[in-house]
Amino acid sequence: MEENEALNEEGSENQENSQDTLTRVTGMYKDWFLDYASYVILERAVPAIEDGFKPVQRRIMHALKELDDGRYNKVANVVGHTMQYHPHGDASIADAMVQLGQKDLLIDTQGNWGNILTGDGAAASRYIEARLSKFALDVVYSPKITEWQLSYDGRKKEPVNLPVKFPLLLAQGAEGIAVGLSTKVLPHNFNELIDASIKHLKGQRFKLYPDFPTAGIIDVTNYNDGIRGGKVRVRAKIATLNKNTLVINEIPYGTNTSSLIDSILKANDKGKIKIKKIEDNTAAEVEILVHLPSGISPDKTIDALYAFTSCESSISPLGCIIKDNKPLFIGVKEMLERSTDFTVELLKSELEIQLGELEEQWHFSSLERIFIENRIYRDIEEEETWEGVISAIDKGLKPFTKNLKRAVTEEDIVRLTEIRIKRISKFDLEKAQQLIDSLEEKIAQTKHDLEHLVDFAIAYFKELKKKYGKGRERKSEIKIFDDIEATKVVIRNTKLYVNREEGFIGTSLRKEEYVTDCSDIDDIIVFTKKGEMMVTKVDAKTFIGKNIIHVGVFKKKDSRTTYNMVYKDGKGGPSYIKRFNVTAITRDKIYQLAGSKASADVLYFSANPNGEAEIITVMLRQSGSIKKLKWDLDFADVLIKGRGSKGNLVTKYAVKRIELKEKGVSTLKPRKIWFDDVVSRLNVDERGELLGEFKGDDLLLIVDQKGKLKTIPPDLLTRFNDDMVVLEKWNPKKPISVVHFEGEKDRYYVKRFLVENPNREEQITSEHPKSFLELISTDWRPVIEIEFAKPRGKDAKPNQQVDLEDFIAVKGIKAIGNQLTSEKVKNINALDPLPFEEPKEAIPEDIEVIDEESIDISDRDVKTNNDDSDQPTLF
Repeated sequence: MEENEALNEEGSENQENSQDTLTRVTGMYKDWFLDYASYVILERAVPAIEDGFKPVQRRIMHALKELDDGRYNKVANVVGHTMQYHPHGDASIADAMVQLGQKDLLIDTQGNWGNILTGDGAAASRYIEARLSKFALDVVYSPKITEWQLSYDGRKKEPVNLPVKFPLLLAQGAEGIAVGLSTKVLPHNFNELIDASIKHLKGQRFKLYPDFPTAGIIDVTNYNDGIRGGKVRVRAKIATLNKNTLVINEIPYGTNTSSLIDSILKANDKGKIKIKKIEDNTAAEVEILVHLPSGISPDKTIDALYAFTSCESSISPLGCIIKDNKPLFIGVKEMLERSTDFTVELLKSELEIQLGELEEQWHFSSLERIFIENRIYRDIEEEETWEGVISAIDKGLKPFTKNLKRAVTEEDIVRLTEIRIKRISKFDLEKAQQLIDSLEEKIAQTKHDLEHLVDFAIAYFKELKKKYGKGRERKSEIKIFDDIEATKVVIRNTKLYVNREEGFIGTSLRKEEYVTDCSDIDDIIVFTKKGEMMVTKVDAKTFIGKNIIHVGVFKKKDSRTTYNMVYKDGKGGPSYIKRFNVTAITRDKIYQLAGSKASADVLYFSANPNGEAEIITVMLRQSGSIKKLKWDLDFADVLIKGRGSKGNLVTKYAVKRIELKEKGVSTLKPRKIWFDDVVSRLNVDERGELLGEFKGDDLLLIVDQKGKLKTIPPDLLTRFNDDMVVLEKWNPKKPISVVHFEGEKDRYYVKRFLVENPNREEQITSEHPKSFLELISTDWRPVIEIEFAKPRGKDAKPNQQVDLEDFIAVKGIKAIGNQLTSEKVKNINALDPLPFEEPKEAIPEDIEVIDEESIDISDRDVKTNNDDSDQPTLF
C-alpha cells in the first residue's frame, strides 16, 4: 500500500512537470453513454403508450397533417417536411414512412410501396405518393386537446403525443432494439381490438391474440399475454394440390416468399426433404408450388417443411412501452386497458371543449338577439367617446341579462359593436330563436354524453367498427399445433454400415455391411453378442463393442417394436428366454441385458417391429443322461416385460444351437387409434375420438364434403382437412348409403355401395357443377326424413321417413342410384338407424393375444429373482 502511494505521488509529480498534461474523462464517458442510452430508448426505439408511435412516426404523421389538403403528396416532400422536426437524415424517415404505409391503416398510399409477401422494397421516395387515410383523420388528430412542445431546433412546435383515440400500438405492432432493452409488440386484429375495448368499458373479460398481415396459422397456447417469456408458433398454410404437388398459400409472419423458398432449397440440399422443383406464382396473393418426386409422401413432406424450413417459426413477444419517460414492461391486456382509458379521457376533453364552445356560442347568440331585438344599438347615437359607447350598451343590456349563464364582459360588448348594419336590418327573430334552441339541444346532448361517458365511448368504438371494420377480418387462423418429431419426417439421406466383428457402425464404412438408410439426426440402437445394448447418435464411425448382432434406427417411446432374445447367463450358466421393448434410454450408455455376468452370451436374437412372436428350435449338446436334446419354443408363450427383466428359464444344460423354425405373427392387441380434431391428427395417446382397434391391414374410410372417398392406412403422420364428413375405421362388408343431388337432373338420388377398390380415390357425386353431397351414412340400416317445401296457397306435405335399406339395393359406387322424390325438398335429416347386430370377428384359437405392458423406462435395472426354482421351466 505504501509503495503504491509513493508511486502515485511520484507519478503526479512527473505529470506536473510534464508539458502534455492528461485529463481524466471517465466521468464524461459515463454520463455520455447514459445520455445516449436514454436517448435511444426514449427518442428512437420504443413507442409511447399514449399514441403508440415512436418519435419518427409521430413526426411523420404531424407532417402529413400539416401538408394535408386532400390530395396526394410525394413521399420525398413529406420526408423533407418531417426533417423540420426530426433530427436525423431523410433515409431513416423514408424507411419509417414506408413501414407505416405497408401496415395499410394510417396512410393512403399510391405507387409501388413494396410487398410484404415477397420482400420487394418500395420505389424511391420521389416516385411514390401518400396522404392521410380517413381513419387517421378521424382518430389521430384533435389540435385543441394536443399538448405541444418546441422542435429540436426551437423553430417549430410539434406534438408531445398525438391524441389517438384507438389502441393503435396493438393494431400496428412495434419492434425496436434500444440500449439494454428491446420491444416486440405483435400486431392484433382491428375488429377484435375494438371488441376488447368495448368489453373493458363494460367491465367484461377479454382475450387478445395476434393477427398477422401475412395470414398463416398460429398457435397461441404460450402467448402469455405478450409478456417476456411468451411464444407464438406460426406456420405457413400448406395444402396438397395433388399427390405430387404442394401449394403454399399463406406464409408465417416475419418471412417472405423469397426467404421461405431459400430455406426450402437449403433443406433439400442438406437432404432433410426431397423436392423436384419450386414455382413462385406470388402476385397479390401468395402461391408457391412445391413439386415432389414420385413416391414421396405429401403428408410427410408437409411435416418435414414445418420441421426443417421457415414454414414454421417461433416468435417471442416482449411488451415494452414508454410511460412517463420511462420504459415499462406490460402485457397486451394492460396495453389495451391503458389505451382505452386514455381514449375515454380524450373523448371527455373533447366533450368539455365542445360544451364550452357551445355555451359561448349560445351566450353570444342570446346577447346578439337582446341587442338587436331591443334596439340597444340606438343608445350609442349620442355618445362621442368609445368609453361612452361601451357604457351605454352595458346600461342598455342590464334589464335583459338575467337569464344569461354568465356576466356580460367588455369583450362581449366590443363584439356587439362589430355587428354590421346590414345584418341588423335583415335580422330574423324567429331564425335567431331557432339557432338558440338548437344550441340548447346540443348543450343538453353534450352534458348527457359527459354524464354517461362510458356509454359515449362504447358508441364511439362501435361507430369506428361500423365505419372502418369492413374488410379487416382476422387473417391468421388460430389453431393448436401438433408436435412434429424431426426424426419421423426427415428423409433418410445417408446409409448406415456395420463392421460386426470389430464392433464399428457409421456412415463412412462404405466397404462394410450395409444396414439401412438413415438421416444424420437419427439415433441408432445396437445389440452385441455379450448381451449389451447402446443407443448412440448416427456418426461417420462409432465403436460400440465387438460381435454386433443387431443394428437399427431407434424410435423413442416405441412400445410396439419387440425384441426376442435367448441368452446364456455366464460361462456354464443356465439359458433364459425374454421379450422386451426399449422405449427410452440415456444416449451412449451401455445396458447389460443378458444377466449380470461378464461372460454372458446371446444364443438367439430377433427384432420385431409389430410384436411378432416366432417359433424356434432349441438343440442341446449331448451330456450325461439327457433324454430330450431338441424341442420347440414359441415366443408367444413369453410375456413382454422390461428390458432389465431376467426372463424365463429355458434349460440348465449347455445349448448347442438355436434355429428359427417358423416366423410368427403379432402377439400385440390391435392398436387403438384416436382422432384429435383440435390438431386434426391421429394419435395413440387417447386424445379425442376413438376410431377403433387397428390391425396391420386395417384401413381408414374418409369422405369429404366434395364427395371424394378414399381409404388409407392409419398412419399417425397423415394430415386431415377440415372438410371431412366421414372418418372411421373401414369395414369392407358394411354398405355406404349416400343421398346426393344430381345437378343435371335437378333431383335428389339415393345409392348404396361397397368400396371395391380400397387403393383408389373415388368420386361419389357427378362432376356437374350443381351436384353436391347432401347426406352420407355408414350405418347398417340407415333411416332418413324428408321435409318437403310448402307450396304457396296449399297445405304442406307431411314429412316422409325412408328406410334406405329397403329403398335401394347395394350397387356400384359409380351408379347414380334411385330418385328419392320428385317433390321440392326443404331438408333431409338423418334419423336413428334401425337395430342391427354386427357380426363379430373370431380370434384364431392358436394365437394368444396379450396386452402391451407399461415398460419401466428408468435407467435402473428391473429387479429379478435369481432363484432358478422360482423360474418357469420350459424344459
